[in-house]
Amino acid sequence: MEERYMDVSRRPSGRRAGPSRRQDDRRPAPQKRRAPARKTARPRRSPAVSLLIGLYKVLVVVSALIVAVYVGLRLMVKVPEQKPVGLPDQSGGQVSPIVDGSGTNGSGTPDDVLERRKGVYNIFLAATDLEGYRTDTMMVLCYDTNEQTVGVISIPRDTLVARESGNPHLVYGKGGLAKRIEDVSHMLGIPIDYYIKVNIKGFISLVDDLGGVDFYVPCDMDYDDPYQDLHIHYKQGQQKLNGQQAMEVARFRKNNDGSGYSDVGRTQTQQKLLVALAKKVLSWNSLTKINSFVETFNKNVDTDLSLNDMLYFAGQAIDLDPSTGVETGTLPGRGDGVYRGYIYCYELDPEGTLEMVNRMIPCYTRPLTLEDMRLAKASSYK
Repeated sequence: MEERYMDVSRRPSGRRAGPSRRQDDRRPAPQKRRAPARKTARPRRSPAVSLLIGLYKVLVVVSALIVAVYVGLRLMVKVPEQKPVGLPDQSGGQVSPIVDGSGTNGSGTPDDVLERRKGVYNIFLAATDLEGYRTDTMMVLCYDTNEQTVGVISIPRDTLVARESGNPHLVYGKGGLAKRIEDVSHMLGIPIDYYIKVNIKGFISLVDDLGGVDFYVPCDMDYDDPYQDLHIHYKQGQQKLNGQQAMEVARFRKNNDGSGYSDVGRTQTQQKLLVALAKKVLSWNSLTKINSFVETFNKNVDTDLSLNDMLYFAGQAIDLDPSTGVETGTLPGRGDGVYRGYIYCYELDPEGTLEMVNRMIPCYTRPLTLEDMRLAKASSYK
């Protein structure tokens, strides 16, 4: 039996030997293709996040428009005019020099010339009584737009005015508001640039539009006047007042038993109410009430401020802080004066009045002197 020998190469079990290849036939093994890298999927935004981003973009655009409009208005709005140096003549004539006709304080030296400070304006604030024709509340507001300060001086309604005839109390007399402005300008030696007069209904509407005002009632109030249908009953302390209540507190002077405070005390209460209202008006919560303010203003306020003037002062007031930039005061004096038979005339204290006017109404480049004022003196005292 013929034997055959086979050349069998050893290989690991379980693998089949591939066909032998010659050295020349060997080819480089093809490289494996790498799978393309998978893109990382972006996380999907929630509807709330998308809404917030959309609102943010809208706010950015609106803010840019507001800035553009604001800058445009600031460029377009003209600076309000100031009244010339001088005072109205008591007889109702044209503006005359404050002093001896030379425009100086007697000596004629340049240092004594009265010159207006730029950017400082005097505004006469007035409120009428229930009937609407008597100027029951009078204040002079001085706004220094450079220093961003406001001085508010109240003038008692019974202040003595040296009139040759008629009632010498400031609140009375012919001529209405124009004459009251003339009297105050002549007494204090200051020009009045503009006026704002509001009636009681307007005051009530303004406070109501503001949602009321938080105010500290200075004393217990218990007063009834059936003739005016006026009933004032409040306890001393912090209270939230609506328009009607704020009006009643502002008008209070004395209780049914005669206690309370004088006309000066009432003006001080009115000043504090005015400051409280100013803070409320300038607060962010009041910006949505602008349409209501405009409507109330047009119906109940009389003023010679033009729209341009109001826009200018509103733009300037953005930088005003009522908490630190506003000072109030009442002209000092005594209320027992007698003049031409009229009693309870409020005679202004010369030195105290001069100091207060120079401090709170600094409308000139030099301080006023008593020679620049026309302060009346009582003939006797009760």
